Amino acid sequence: MKQSLQLKLGQHLTMTPQLQQAIRLLQLSAMELSTEIQEVLDSNIMLEVADGEGDDEGWDARNAANNESTTPGDDTDYEAPHEVGGGDPGDDDAPPAAADIPDELPVDTEWDEIYDTLLSSGSTAPARDDDGSDYERGSTAGESLIEHLTWQLNLLPMSDTDRAIALAIVDAIDNDGYLSADLAELCAALADEDGAPEEDEVRAVLRQVQSFDPVGVAARDLRECLILQLAQLDAATPWLAEAQRCCEDFMDLLGARDYNQLMRRLKLDKDQLAQVLGLIQTLNPRPGSQFSSEQPEYIVPDVFVFKHKDRWRVELNPDTMPALRINPYYASLIRRADSSDDNATMRAHMQEARWFIKSLQSRSETLLRVATAIVERQRAFLEHGEEAMRPLVLHDIAEVLELHESTISRVTTRKYMHTPRGIFELKYFFSSHVSTTLGGEASSTAIRAVIKKLIAAENNTKPLSDNKIAAILSEQGVQVARRTVAKYREAMSIPPSNERKRLA
Repeated sequence: MKQSLQLKLGQHLTMTPQLQQAIRLLQLSAMELSTEIQEVLDSNIMLEVADGEGDDEGWDARNAANNESTTPGDDTDYEAPHEVGGGDPGDDDAPPAAADIPDELPVDTEWDEIYDTLLSSGSTAPARDDDGSDYERGSTAGESLIEHLTWQLNLLPMSDTDRAIALAIVDAIDNDGYLSADLAELCAALADEDGAPEEDEVRAVLRQVQSFDPVGVAARDLRECLILQLAQLDAATPWLAEAQRCCEDFMDLLGARDYNQLMRRLKLDKDQLAQVLGLIQTLNPRPGSQFSSEQPEYIVPDVFVFKHKDRWRVELNPDTMPALRINPYYASLIRRADSSDDNATMRAHMQEARWFIKSLQSRSETLLRVATAIVERQRAFLEHGEEAMRPLVLHDIAEVLELHESTISRVTTRKYMHTPRGIFELKYFFSSHVSTTLGGEASSTAIRAVIKKLIAAENNTKPLSDNKIAAILSEQGVQVARRTVAKYREAMSIPPSNERKRLA
């Protein structure tokens, strides 16, 4: 093979560190972005939070984004905010604080002298925003069910053997409060060199655990859970005996909602059975659900949408994006012709700070543009609710903003919009569509809202089946199959018609 040299001209995208940082910041949620900003502030000496009042050198990513030209044309009633408490975002290549600093600055002291002065005085160092609210970041998880039961167990006088059995029972209780292992499995798990405990011994300890709070805990099935709760009620409770018999002997009929059979078996009329069922419905089928060891997840809206003078306005949340700037004092210490390690470090920090501020600006601008485009197309939802939601996919917004669909996906993931109708993830406004008889399209979100409205208004004694709901939607011009109705209903955690049946 003959070797030769060839010139080839082409274009390709290079993932520079700046681009990688911008993409990474774009997909962070508000809470993660706050953590990221704080970490950069702690590690980069050139970055600081602007004071706010009278600080002309500060740069605010929110203001830079809000000052962008995002207002739609004059033929729409939508309006973007003009400015949110800030000034001119300044030069595109550098923040105002850095742009105002000349390349050559008179420096008549050495870095070691400046460093010693800073250590001794501590007055010129950039202040960190420490409000002493560390307790807010502490663990706020509640007491778990296992911890609650163990605390009660420690209050009881028991032998070592019974305590070991009780601990094994508590450990086998799931999050709903039910015992997930049978007695034989517990006996096998407790076996040692002296043998396994008898099932009667385990059953006796189980009865003690079942007397713990919450009432009905450690039950082996729903029937036993309801019976344990009924046993704790006052003997004078009306219809208590009938409710206990219903749960003990006719649980299958109760689950199938066969009210005619229940009335015949219990020898009750319709009104009396309604009283019995009312008492049973006061019980908790999941006694352990009130305890949770999971860390609560807080939602911080990234965008505010509100109506002002009959026009919808979109603003970025000022609390999620602090005003950052280059520290002018430290920037003035950089000497152009100096190649010392300290000077090189400050130069590197300066460049990283500029990249970070520019990435934040890009994130804010993109988020505001996407939110603006979403609000412009979903104004009917903001005005009238879910039933007016329009079909929308990522490609629609990407085409309008001339961005890639992957960018729209990153922007809308774990980003939340605060509207007069509640807080929604930006992904919520995107939905598939279903064809209508008139040749149009209906959003799946709107169809789910109609299904929920139909079920809420149905006759409880004769609930609507999925076929009937599909027929009603077809009469309204929406072509939806029965299995599609069932899928939407299950997605909204609505039980089927036989489980929604009620006694009049």
